[in-house]
Amino acid sequence: MKNARQTAILSIIEQYDIETQEELAGKLKELGIVVTQATVSRDIKELRLLKVLSSKGGYKYATADKAEHGLSDRFVRIFVDSVLSISYAGNIIVIKTLSGSANAACEAIDSMRWPEILGTMAGDNTILAIVHDEAEASRVSTRFQEMLK
Repeated sequence: MKNARQTAILSIIEQYDIETQEELAGKLKELGIVVTQATVSRDIKELRLLKVLSSKGGYKYATADKAEHGLSDRFVRIFVDSVLSISYAGNIIVIKTLSGSANAACEAIDSMRWPEILGTMAGDNTILAIVHDEAEASRVSTRFQEMLK
């Protein structure tokens, strides 16, 4: 019963912008699953659902991976808006940013989780990204450049 209910919850939040536990309980009731608010609350905690900004400006429940996708989109915008230049030497990619923007742009890189990138380090206006070798540095630099277009 619990697994079916939690599967239904995941399906509901995928289809609808659910803002409250009461609204979620109502949707479950429409599916023939009668629950208390306490049960919905426990399910939300067990499923690790988060409240995220919806496209309509309100907040809705989402799974952590959906919430992270929204963050990733914002980080990419920050990256694009703050990067001034990208170059590489050996296996090190050097990314110049607007003053004070390197940490946010670096977080964008880290959130992409590209397996080629071994690690990053940010200063005030410079990011160093380390990859395995010069060939990877060239490919990753090109990918970064494509993001800026």
